[in-house]
Amino acid sequence: MNSQQTCFTSFKDNIESYALPERFTFPFYYEPHPLCLLAAQELQQQLQNYEPLQLELEQTGKMFGVLLVENSKGEAGYLSAFSGKLNSHESSHQKTINFVPPVFDVDAQTDFFHEESSIINRLNSELDKLLANPFLSEYQHTLELKLNQQDEQLDQHRNKMAFNRKIRKEQRSHVKGSLEGDDLAQRLKQLAQESIDDKNQLRDLKEYWHDLISQVQQKLNILTAEIDRVKKTRKQLSTKLQKKLFKQYRLLNSAGIEKDLIELFQNAPYPIPPAGTGDCAAPKLLQYAFKQNMKPLAIAEFWWGQAPKSEIRQHRNFYGACSGKCQPILVHMLDGMDIDDNPLLVNPAEGKALEIIYQDDDIVVVNKPSEFLSVPGKNIEDSVYSRIKEQFPQATGSYIVHRLDMSTSGVMVLALTKRAQKNIQQQFVNRTIKKRYVAILEGKVEGDIGKAQMKTQGEINLPLRGDFEDRPKQLVCFEHGRNSKTQWEVIEIVEGKSKLYLYPETGRTHQLRVHCAHPKGLNMPILGDDLYGSNNYSSNTGNTSQKKPKRLHLHAQMLTLSHPVSKEVMTFEVDEEF
Repeated sequence: MNSQQTCFTSFKDNIESYALPERFTFPFYYEPHPLCLLAAQELQQQLQNYEPLQLELEQTGKMFGVLLVENSKGEAGYLSAFSGKLNSHESSHQKTINFVPPVFDVDAQTDFFHEESSIINRLNSELDKLLANPFLSEYQHTLELKLNQQDEQLDQHRNKMAFNRKIRKEQRSHVKGSLEGDDLAQRLKQLAQESIDDKNQLRDLKEYWHDLISQVQQKLNILTAEIDRVKKTRKQLSTKLQKKLFKQYRLLNSAGIEKDLIELFQNAPYPIPPAGTGDCAAPKLLQYAFKQNMKPLAIAEFWWGQAPKSEIRQHRNFYGACSGKCQPILVHMLDGMDIDDNPLLVNPAEGKALEIIYQDDDIVVVNKPSEFLSVPGKNIEDSVYSRIKEQFPQATGSYIVHRLDMSTSGVMVLALTKRAQKNIQQQFVNRTIKKRYVAILEGKVEGDIGKAQMKTQGEINLPLRGDFEDRPKQLVCFEHGRNSKTQWEVIEIVEGKSKLYLYPETGRTHQLRVHCAHPKGLNMPILGDDLYGSNNYSSNTGNTSQKKPKRLHLHAQMLTLSHPVSKEVMTFEVDEEF
């Protein structure tokens, strides 16, 4: 049995009623083709029934992909793949579920990394021994203790000097009024010597502690220098080995042109490929199709299993390819193919009016439509900023004092003068501006909301930072994330969906969307959220008649601020019919 027969999967059902896609999927932002949905459902059924893999995915979920292809016989079928690696029995999983092989199988190339890996492993063992040296922690503790003692004694002596200086100042004033001639000169000389003695004592104290601390520091330096040497050597060898590995990942395109990862990333924003690059589902699928002379027709990737700690990944939901790892690769692999247009290059605000709900000489307040940029984007100029700038050319401010996500509608205030701009920005910094959003979530937020006084409510504190490998998405990160806080309150449950008020106390990018979708938040994406929620509802519900929402169901309903000039408290409120 050849590899094509092994990995090519024919559909279980008759697909004659389905139309094949005219162009290949734009992989970073798409709605899955119906045949990709069907292929995904078949793969998901296999995942659900295959216990060895299912047990692993319950602990750590994974991204899976299906590639709709046409084989050399003109038959339509699909290929299946997973991103990264599996913890155990990977070869068995591949045979059981027809997964395509990796682009480069490191585990199978035992000789390839043997020598370098052995050296790195020896360095790791050596480093573990150095770090376990009991003198290392002893010297570190002693050094910290001595430094604290030094600071304490120096502070005590400086306080003593300040007190003595004050006393001498009073004594100088006194003796100048009570003594004359040689007696005065002698007393002033004595006071000056006392000042010198205080300074000399400080100098001696510094020298004492410097010598004492230097002795401990020298002992510690001997140990840390060896640790640093091993770490540096390990890093150099790891970098060399990593580059050698990247050279082995040689990716094809439809024209048969092959490039390795080093070539593909040389002009990328970050020329060093991230760890795991080349092992995502999309490159695996396309590589196998090109090698087996299959024609790629469409692709879809979905998450299966336990959600990760930081990223927003919902079980069964479909997601676009990541930008950090896959964009340089897929640009090459899809070169020359007829691909769907990039929807992010289409101006979403075209034909939409920007409603002004209030204006005076200092501010203007608008009701921003959904899918309307607040400020010009990389490829699209049309925005709230450009529209207001055109309408108020005499304005002296920079207009923008806060933003709403492109997909979020609602109340947005802009400054027309520098004075107003500075004042309103300070109100945002001081968090005196109050905002209320209305959102509809994909499902039911648990709780007793039978009576108005018993509404479900709570607070979410999840620090956020940018996902460097998949911008513009955000991650929950307790180590490097910025503080992000949201109050929430359920208004009602309608047809199994939750309508909420959201009160952001901070204004981080995608804060409300992540706080709703993340498992440690409400664990319920906002309806129509194509970044953190579901972009295919029929796959989750089995109801093919259920249509995807036309927009993100998030609206900035109310904003309260103090007028930058009159100081009048003003509230602007605009309801939205989703």
